[in-house]
Amino acid sequence: MNRDDLDPLSTALVVFDMLEGYRSRIEESGALEPTKRLISACRARGVPVFFARADHRDDGADLNRTITDTDSSFRPWDAAEEQPQRPSLPRSERKVIAELGPEPGDYDVPKHRWSAFHQTSLELGLRSRGVDTILLAGGSTHVGIASTAFAARDLDLHVVIVSDACFGFEEQKRFFLEKVFPRMCRVRTSDQAVRMLRGGP
Repeated sequence: MNRDDLDPLSTALVVFDMLEGYRSRIEESGALEPTKRLISACRARGVPVFFARADHRDDGADLNRTITDTDSSFRPWDAAEEQPQRPSLPRSERKVIAELGPEPGDYDVPKHRWSAFHQTSLELGLRSRGVDTILLAGGSTHVGIASTAFAARDLDLHVVIVSDACFGFEEQKRFFLEKVFPRMCRVRTSDQAVRMLRGGP
């Protein structure tokens, strides 16, 4: 396989947590427009689109409760305080951003942990389509994208991280895109990813 070539017949796009509840940070990061272009290009070439999205119980009873040193913004917990339970997104905010889809024929992958592969139908959907390569977009880059990319590699799937279609804290995002992902997969912009698809402009 050529490093700069993708076969639409064996490629899928996985869009991770591009949700209404995260819209403001996605728009601020500049990731929304590249993701829209990427989705459009994939659909035009028959590349299946999978929307992996956080989908917890309304009461948050199925949220992860592992003990950590910091909160999600890297602020250390006070040693004297009990680690609070993070609330689940309201149901209306768990929907994929309206202008991205999904459309008929797209795949909806509700997920309950960081990796889009953990106890979901994602691998089954990919394998049943003969997919061996995924384009991965969304966020947060250092959390869900990283977890999903590591899981995909362990499943012997080729991964292309679409850098300008990812969002998250800028420092952590840059570190993963520059120092971590190139060792385990490919990192490309949305324009480069579209060109990699055979028959692309």
